Amino acid sequence: MHIQTERLSITPFTQENYIKASETYSVRKHIVNYLDKLKEDPELLGWGAWFVTLTDNQQIIGDIGFKGKPDHQGIVEVGFGLIPEMHNKGIATESVGAIIEWALSSKKVQKIVAECLIDNIPSIRVLEKLSFTRTGVENGMINWELVKDQSLHSH
Repeated sequence: MHIQTERLSITPFTQENYIKASETYSVRKHIVNYLDKLKEDPELLGWGAWFVTLTDNQQIIGDIGFKGKPDHQGIVEVGFGLIPEMHNKGIATESVGAIIEWALSSKKVQKIVAECLIDNIPSIRVLEKLSFTRTGVENGMINWELVKDQSLHSH
């Protein structure tokens, strides 16, 4: 399982590639938790953390992904984070756009949701560029959604 974009290589974390990735990338706790769950449920592959690599130099520049498999309503939550040097280059939009396209191609997904801090302007811009709609503000976080039928018209 692998997604290639113009500038990026996007691959789900597995036990095998985690060790190599952790040599050059600061792997956060949510990735370790995902790998533990993946051992128990191989069908989780793709519905957790993916790492983003620059195609030209193979540098891991961030991790993006989903917070679990689609629920019974076909809803999945996306999250993303890049190293600071990669901000404001369109990398988040390119990488997150690629994995949401992958997710929306699944019959299991009807809606993708996201949240970000109300003052996280870069993340707000990414979600707006990807046609997410604001659904509300709660506890200092903006909630977003992208409904499958709506997203197909915008691409």
